[in-house]
Amino acid sequence: TVAGSLMNKDNREGFVGAVKQEYERMRISHKGRKDNKKFLKIADAREKGLKINWQETVFTKPTFTGNKVFDDFPLDKIREKIDWTPFFLTWELKGKYPAIFDDKNYGSEAKKIYDDANKLLDDIIANKWLKAKAVIGLYPANSVGDDIELYSNEKRKEVAATLHTLRQQAEKTNDDPYYALSDLVAPKESGANDYMGCFAVTTGIGIEALLEKFAKEHDDYNSIMTKAIADRLAEAFAELMHELVRKEFWGYAKNENLSNEEIIAEKYHGIRPAPGYPAQPDHTEKQLIFDLLEAEENTGIKLTESFAMYPASSVSGLYFSHPESKYFNVGKISRDQVEEYASRKNMPVEEIERWLAPILGYERTEKEVI
Repeated sequence: TVAGSLMNKDNREGFVGAVKQEYERMRISHKGRKDNKKFLKIADAREKGLKINWQETVFTKPTFTGNKVFDDFPLDKIREKIDWTPFFLTWELKGKYPAIFDDKNYGSEAKKIYDDANKLLDDIIANKWLKAKAVIGLYPANSVGDDIELYSNEKRKEVAATLHTLRQQAEKTNDDPYYALSDLVAPKESGANDYMGCFAVTTGIGIEALLEKFAKEHDDYNSIMTKAIADRLAEAFAELMHELVRKEFWGYAKNENLSNEEIIAEKYHGIRPAPGYPAQPDHTEKQLIFDLLEAEENTGIKLTESFAMYPASSVSGLYFSHPESKYFNVGKISRDQVEEYASRKNMPVEEIERWLAPILGYERTEKEVI
């Protein structure tokens, strides 16, 4: 065993040396895989970005610009939008809702957990144990290179926030564009009056008191159940708010008429990507969204030092409306983009490299790693 090898004086030195050698072999192998990956220069990737005909694009002006706060959104309305399939994964039950109830192995267990969840949800709503809060922002916007400027008003002179996007850079073997989220917003030089939005929602206000109640009762089952329900409600709230934005507040899809299943399958126009996810892997961009929305003041959601949201049952992100909007994975990126990105964000390269470590297509130097 590892412990035995370390405790045995005769074997320890040789064992430690062998482990070091193996780690070095793995590091070189990993570096080789990175080095073998080919990248376009960022300027060339930008040239091959998604090209949209902005002269023929129809832009919808939102019903308001700025922020709109929802202080106590009805949980019963959010409940109708819950996607239950991921809920069962919390309990290590794999299967799509509602077909999972017919599963011969754990259908009956899934049904019992589902019934228990809905009973607890009834109590949560009746007793107002959890509160749902949200803030959405809709702003005049234009892209400038790979950045997106959000303006304070329709004059488009005063920049309220600048969002920074990352572009696909790993060489492709087909003619697919090298995507960045900025491609989905009309460039400033086009003269087009485009818009975009951002949001922060939570269904976790009050959860600490509820978890404390179950802890005092030594009720682990309902404690886990509460967290699982709050997470599902948060995702449902984000989905519901996006629907209201599309059909009402922004109104670019007023005639949309989709079932809950179609909404879960994202059959609608537009996307709502979040910082820290594949289309924008930089978690630090959350701070810009939170500052613009005054999210902590308006919803009670806080950002931790690692840019996680608290309460955990919270969702934040961006709204893009263009019909060609789709989710994508930025993937690995090269040093030239990282250095340029750091300059655009006015942050040290080493700090950006720490935040983007999972997508770096090169080895950082020892100095940078420390």
